[in-house]
Parts: sequence; C-alpha cells; structure tokens
Amino acid sequence: MKRIYLMALLILPLLTFSQKLVPIKEEKKPEVKGLKMYPNTAYGEEVYITTATNGKKNIKIYDIFNEVVLAENLNTNTLNISRLSAGVYAIEVTENNNATRRKLVVK
Repeated sequence: MKRIYLMALLILPLLTFSQKLVPIKEEKKPEVKGLKMYPNTAYGEEVYITTATNGKKNIKIYDIFNEVVLAENLNTNTLNISRLSAGVYAIEVTENNNATRRKLVVK
C-alpha cells in the first residue's frame, strides 16, 4: 500500500507539469497615432495629451492593482491629475476606436 502512495506522489507532479498552456486570443485595437504625453514625470496638476488628430479622447488611469482611479472624456489636450497621489500609473488613451496604454509617473 505504501508503494502505491509513493508512486502516486512521484507521478502526480509529472502529470500536472506536462499540461500545455492554451493562449487566449485578445482582440487588440490599433494604437492611437501620434500620441504624445508630457510632462512624464508629472510634478504639477496637469498632463498634456496630444495625438495626430487631436479629437475627443477617452482617458482611463489605472493604479498598480489595475483598478481605474480616474476616467475622463477630453475635448482639449489638458488632463487634470490633481486627484492622483504620487506613484506609478498606467494611462489608457482611446480615440476613434484606437487605444494605447502608457506608463505615467506622478510625483
């Protein structure tokens, strides 16, 4: 009986590690053309976001836990970040069904 348990303990890890991971296909949106964001590192209360078309932009800012901490619809190039505390964030800019994600540092 002990021999069966010992064999099971030796074989079980081999079976679980031999499984293949199946990739998940994500539908990616094309990137926003001509995206510029400054200043980055942001010391003040505003960040300027420009694109090639400078149209209406949907902005989402995520914290390190991938939770949305700021969401804005912009008609101008100025984003008010005064509500954000110092840290590193991910900013997602969506314009004309195109999306780009970048890193934003706030001091």
